[in-house]
Amino acid sequence: MPAILIHGVPDTHRVWDGVRRHLTRTDVEAWDLPGFGAARPAGFGSTKEEYVDWLIERLERVGEPVDLVGHDWGCILTARVAYLRPDLVRTWAGGNGPINSAYVWHPLAKIWQDQVEGDRFMEELQPEQFADDLANGFDVPIDLARETASHVDGPMKDAILKLYRSAVTMGAEWEPGLSAVSAPCLVFWGALDPACQIEFGRKLGASLHASAVIEMDCNHWPLLQRPAEVAAILEAHWSRHANA
Repeated sequence: MPAILIHGVPDTHRVWDGVRRHLTRTDVEAWDLPGFGAARPAGFGSTKEEYVDWLIERLERVGEPVDLVGHDWGCILTARVAYLRPDLVRTWAGGNGPINSAYVWHPLAKIWQDQVEGDRFMEELQPEQFADDLANGFDVPIDLARETASHVDGPMKDAILKLYRSAVTMGAEWEPGLSAVSAPCLVFWGALDPACQIEFGRKLGASLHASAVIEMDCNHWPLLQRPAEVAAILEAHWSRHANA
């Protein structure tokens, strides 16, 4: 039963590198979503529904239920997968990805959702400034912020815009399904996140009937700020439900 780790925006599989170094299990894979370091299939429109469908198809090929983990958009998408296809998910864990009708998209998301402003933002994006924004606004270590920014290429910019534009009402659409998720769930959340406030981590845990909501003393990216803690949280969760 492998563990599958799914990144968010604007990340690739590399966001999990620090966590993976602290995991003792070896059957762990971190996947790149289409457009985020991986090629997009022909005709792939980068909507939230298409990402869920892509994950389902890829998980079907694994051949057995997995320990599924997501951060940011990875949290949102994998929770949807756990609702739609419980047969593919042995356990679920996720964080800093709100799925709630009361959640108001953060300012940058609103820019990306605007046809004019979003396109202009991506055309003018400078990796150095973007890295500084990640470091100053979200406490990402500067070397890791620069690594993240260096992978924001043309396909990723386009994928981000299309994903966010498909998701204006995501919370209202997808929140109702959360209570039907049957896999054992755990929520971990950087409690200092200004974009995805801790209250939405608590609400996500309540909606999923999660065994715990672990509020971490860090910002939006616990994977980068507290990788050893995230690894310990995940391994305890998997161990607790070893017979799920």
